[in-house]
Amino acid sequence: MKKKLVAALVIGAVACSLLATLVVAARVGKGLGAGRGRGSVAVVHLSGTIVSGRASPFLSGLVGAEEVAQRLRQAARDPEVRAVVLRLNSPGGTAAGAQEIAREVDRLRQAGKKVVASMGDAAASGAYWIASRADKVVANPGTLTGSIGVIIQVQDLQGLYSKLGIATRTFKSGPHKDMGSPSRPVTPEEESIFQGMVEDIYAQFVQAVAEGRRMDPAHVRKLADGRVFTGRQAKELGLVDELGDLREAIRLAGELSGLGPDPPVSELAPRRLIPEIFLDALFPGKPSGLYPAPGTAIWLVAPPCLPPAQQFYEPSR
Repeated sequence: MKKKLVAALVIGAVACSLLATLVVAARVGKGLGAGRGRGSVAVVHLSGTIVSGRASPFLSGLVGAEEVAQRLRQAARDPEVRAVVLRLNSPGGTAAGAQEIAREVDRLRQAGKKVVASMGDAAASGAYWIASRADKVVANPGTLTGSIGVIIQVQDLQGLYSKLGIATRTFKSGPHKDMGSPSRPVTPEEESIFQGMVEDIYAQFVQAVAEGRRMDPAHVRKLADGRVFTGRQAKELGLVDELGDLREAIRLAGELSGLGPDPPVSELAPRRLIPEIFLDALFPGKPSGLYPAPGTAIWLVAPPCLPPAQQFYEPSR
């Protein structure tokens, strides 16, 4: 009886949350034109680990690049939207996912819209790649950002497989088709291949930041050893323009677009069909998405253990 009651309550709560989500989504859709006739600032949220394409609604810690790009395109098409605040709360993600969103930010600016990146708890690595393409970057003093770098990880599980009695036989068309397989060690030649991939994406990352921030690539490389900076340190180093919260970012976007310091605001936030609280209850074992398990993708993510940034930080006098 108790199990039936609990099940009924969970189903009822999920149904209510779905209805509320649909109502809010409808209001948000209508709200894009808020301030008709005088223009508005649209807020686009990017929260979670970035992947290309669309993220599964059951993996609420991930954000699909296509979901964000779709909202940026929507803002670009709307003549009432004068500026966009991209609210970032992400440790990074895949290189391709970050590039897709960054290119959409470039197109949005080419369409004549002002873009302000607003950093929450974290906007590191791939998220910083995206932020660097904005007209202005605003961070909280305690935001974790930077982490300009690239990582590929592979595991050697031969010892574990041996203890479990697992043997792997591989049939392949070429010597490197299974490179990175956990059932065998990486060869010296494959180490060179992997490192070459990392260095290629790293060069693209440095160039994107240098162009977006109008900095010398050589200077960016001095900061780009993968370490994380606080928002205040990042401002001293030229990686961030202003310190402030989301409200300050909206004010700045309004001023840049000619709407003044208190512009009308519309929200274009990606919304899950099923809120995270119920996903956590229904699927307690699902990945959190904060630090994704390494796979075949090239990741741009902030490390769980954050190194100090004092080597490059010199307080203003």
